[in-house]
Amino acid sequence: MKKIFLLIISISVLIPSCVSQKKYAALEAMNQQNKDLLNSATVKLNTCIDEKAGAEAEVKSLKEQVTFLTNNNQELINTMGNLTTLSQKGAENLEKSLESMKEKDLTINSMRDAVTRRDSVTLALVTSLKGTFIDINDKDIEVNVEKGVVFISISDKLLFNSGSYVVSERAKEVLGKVAKVVLDKPEIEFMVEGHTDNKSIQNEVLLDNWDLSVKRATSVVRVLQNDFGVQPERMTAAGRSYYVPVADNDTAENRSKNRRTRIVVLPKLDQFYDLLEQGMKSAGGK
Repeated sequence: MKKIFLLIISISVLIPSCVSQKKYAALEAMNQQNKDLLNSATVKLNTCIDEKAGAEAEVKSLKEQVTFLTNNNQELINTMGNLTTLSQKGAENLEKSLESMKEKDLTINSMRDAVTRRDSVTLALVTSLKGTFIDINDKDIEVNVEKGVVFISISDKLLFNSGSYVVSERAKEVLGKVAKVVLDKPEIEFMVEGHTDNKSIQNEVLLDNWDLSVKRATSVVRVLQNDFGVQPERMTAAGRSYYVPVADNDTAENRSKNRRTRIVVLPKLDQFYDLLEQGMKSAGGK
């Protein structure tokens, strides 16, 4: 009986112990499952955090790109505006340049016309003078043109005796021919130049070669005025002494060439400018 009792007590002790072991195993299994779920959730959370960080970085990059493109677009717009302004200014400058070139062409053409007309007048004067002196030795009178200026060079042997400034009667015939030409062309002004050789001269009347050259020039001017009626305001008298020779003063022949009276037809610049202005007005009216 006692053994049966002990057996019953042992069984009653063992049965609760078996039940607790099963619950423990079940709880352990549930705990492991929860751990697994927690680990899985943690992994997913970390993945989401990483994806969020990546997304935020991408959003930041996209914002920076948008800002860059916006600024770049504005710069392009500003550049296009500047180019438009430059193009307009360039067109205006080109138009001004073309207009300036047109004006310069008109000026050049007008100057050419004026020079041509001046040269025509000069040619007519030279032709008239050479025709007037056709019966006089070519060596004694020369008519030439230098840079648009007409020069009449008359040898002193036609005008004066040696060392004298008194115009000879033969000279008056020559000067009369000159006067006829200049009287026919009242627009002409001229200068009479006296030239000597380098042989010094000094006496009770003449101080030096300067004095002789001036007195010879003034003598010619007086004859043209008093004997032939050439207006004095159209004439200028000048002495050049022996400082503007046409040949070396080393021989008698060369010294003879240097002793001369030269009549220089002075270019009237105001008339030339009048021709130029008329040409420009005519060109501008076309």
